[in-house]
Amino acid sequence: MRPFRIDIPEEALADLRSRLTNTRWPAQPAGTGWERGVPVDHLRDLAEYWRTGYDWRAAEARLNRFPQFLTEIDGADVHFLHVRSPEPTALPLLMTHGWPGSVAEFLDVIGPLADPRAHGSDPADAFHVVIPAPPGFGFSGPGRRSGWTVGRIAAAWAELMGRLGYRRYAAHGTDLGVWISLTLAGLAPDNLVGAHVNYLLTPPSGAPGEEETLDNADRERLALMDEMGAKGAYLAIQSTRPQTLAYGLTDSPVAQLAWIVEKFREWTDPTVPGGSVDRDQLLTNVSIYWLTATAGSAAQLYFEMADQLPAPGRVQPAPPPLPLPLAVMVHPHDLALPVRRLAAQRFPNIVQWSEFERGGHFPAMEEPELFVADVRSFARALPGRSVRAASRTVAMPTSEESR
Repeated sequence: MRPFRIDIPEEALADLRSRLTNTRWPAQPAGTGWERGVPVDHLRDLAEYWRTGYDWRAAEARLNRFPQFLTEIDGADVHFLHVRSPEPTALPLLMTHGWPGSVAEFLDVIGPLADPRAHGSDPADAFHVVIPAPPGFGFSGPGRRSGWTVGRIAAAWAELMGRLGYRRYAAHGTDLGVWISLTLAGLAPDNLVGAHVNYLLTPPSGAPGEEETLDNADRERLALMDEMGAKGAYLAIQSTRPQTLAYGLTDSPVAQLAWIVEKFREWTDPTVPGGSVDRDQLLTNVSIYWLTATAGSAAQLYFEMADQLPAPGRVQPAPPPLPLPLAVMVHPHDLALPVRRLAAQRFPNIVQWSEFERGGHFPAMEEPELFVADVRSFARALPGRSVRAASRTVAMPTSEESR
């Protein structure tokens, strides 16, 4: 394991500014807006701020406040943050992001999770935090080989946690990180003590009589999942032609910006004035993809798991039940919402199910206090730890829980 520090060459930042200055902008039909994609005026304004106002060096310094490392696993470089808690009884927590996220997605929650005492909370809620970037993402760098499936990444994570000396640990996953975390549960059941996820897909299994168990609200959630598959142009492209897509995203920062901005617009809470993810947070995330040239290599994971992705009318045969302790966060503005009845068939040991009144697909960025409170509550509900609530449904945490 090699200590790692982010240090982007100044010439790479100058090249970014030059490319933004020389962007060749497309026309847009009069009277149209977001329904056809990112509007030109919106993207022009954001690109200009990226060029003249956004401070990558400040973001870089913030990332570098946390200990970072590189290690090679199964022929691939893996970049990860490893923040050990000062509390001796801290629970190791492996946190995995997906697309279009990055390790920066968790910056607001690392401190409270690793050192609750310093943040005015109970030191018994402490975690040793490990945040790796999957091969092909961010500072793990463009993948050198194909075949990096969800299962292979999960096996790499088991190896990583073993190298760090963690024999028993919990996991959090978001987006593709959910698949990785749940696959890890099957690969390392003696090591993973529980999983916490904020984006759980629950497609119907097609079992006889299954639909009769669902109420109208459940059916609405399944319809939303079908809609996600039907409108998922990014799913179709990244799961079939990731290499073709890579040329534009790797050559044009505005193309990379538009590709990610659209998802943050569609998948975050629109009720928050100014947006639930501010533009500096967004641009840090986009900048990581741009400065590491990993747009194409990150998209390759969709190609590797194409047969598992949502599609209109696709029925997923139910795999064997996975009895690990599971906690599920549900935010109303996520791109799909899980059905608890269907989730229980796959996960018979759901220790916590939290339904919130706000938030979207990136809760660690959008609602960091709610996220931290929910992860802490999940850990308390794990076997062998003090249990506050063995199973609960929460509309909104109380101020005491948030604190």
